[in-house]
Amino acid sequence: MKGLSVFQIVLMATFAALAVGAVLIFAFAVGGSTSTAVGSVKIWGTLDATSFNSVIRQAVENDPRLSLVTYVQKDSASFTTDLTNALASGTGPDLVLLAQDEAYAQASKLTPIPYTSISQSQFQNTFVEAANPFLSSGGVLGVPLSVDPLVLYWNKDMLSTAGFAQAPQYWDELYDMATHITHRDDSGNISKSLIGFGEYANVQNAKDILSMLILQAGGTITGRESDTGNIVSAISPKTGDATQATPSALRFYTEFADPSKADYTWNRSLANSRQAFAAGDVALYIGYASEKPLIKSMNPNLNFAPAPVPQMRNGPRATDMGRVYAFVVPRTSSNPTGAITVESVLTATDVSLSISTALGIPSARRDVLALKAQGDTDLFNRQAIIARSWIDPDPVKTEPIFRDMIENTTSGTMLLSEAVQRADQEMQQLLSQ
Repeated sequence: MKGLSVFQIVLMATFAALAVGAVLIFAFAVGGSTSTAVGSVKIWGTLDATSFNSVIRQAVENDPRLSLVTYVQKDSASFTTDLTNALASGTGPDLVLLAQDEAYAQASKLTPIPYTSISQSQFQNTFVEAANPFLSSGGVLGVPLSVDPLVLYWNKDMLSTAGFAQAPQYWDELYDMATHITHRDDSGNISKSLIGFGEYANVQNAKDILSMLILQAGGTITGRESDTGNIVSAISPKTGDATQATPSALRFYTEFADPSKADYTWNRSLANSRQAFAAGDVALYIGYASEKPLIKSMNPNLNFAPAPVPQMRNGPRATDMGRVYAFVVPRTSSNPTGAITVESVLTATDVSLSISTALGIPSARRDVLALKAQGDTDLFNRQAIIARSWIDPDPVKTEPIFRDMIENTTSGTMLLSEAVQRADQEMQQLLSQ
């Protein structure tokens, strides 16, 4: 760039942006097949590398341009830190598979797709509703690939022994089930439990479970102001039909950790809820569809099955919680045009279906979810269709907000209403930073 005038630099940048935009318009118009050269494209993600790379190898047979595409699986525990450091040093990937709860926090580091290339209505008609956090004021932050919905895993033996033939369909069924399945000794120590609810530290997916309950009650956690477009906290709205959504969800969730209740079934001294379920000590477990192979490997003899997550009886609509993975292009990508072509190819209907089959979790595309499926695949697909999510400003920083809201309630440190109000204030402070 040395020796170029400001006008020349701006002109070159404009031409580059137009070139990328042309690739995007063409790619989405034809559903992922373009003649654009790809070159070397390095992808980072946390999804299984063996499954992902097997699909890429198959795709290369039909599209040789993908021969230089590589996928690297990163540790989910350190993924955000590794990605941030790599992007800062200029050694990051060309394409990233990012979960929707990271989209808002990473937005400034990404190259959005302008709405002139794919409109908001096109996006929403193509992908599941849980992918909406990838819609930003500046464009589409990522192209969705897969959705991992929460499901209810149930121990068939524990339920049948207690006289229950099937998994619960509604949450209020848990009250009666807890009195028949939970075992406590004379000192109140729990040896067998219905479900890991009420606490935070030893409940796997606690934040997402409570989020789901809030969404099922008709509320949300964050929302976008209609006049300014700003993201604001909606944990405790002052007006409207959702004013009691968070309090009612929190009250239900924490009740199962109250020793004074007849349905008391959980406390913080017990093992992690997923481990306890795999050990056969817990009858019901709320986990992601992707967790099924892990649970099976933890205990091959466990007689369990997935079922739809229970709903609130007479609730506003059937709702689940899902984790959506989408391809995003970092601003530091050394090959943005190739990355855009690759994401359009890999999220096209046929390849998206292949990746979904290989990973064992649903595609984020509505047309793929509409295809006939059987067994657990059909169940997971139906859950993906009703899955929702919310705009999370920073998943690391919102974890303690949910933890404190739960623990302040169960410990009696705060009244339930006070815990909700404090969480709302902390969320708004985080969004205002």
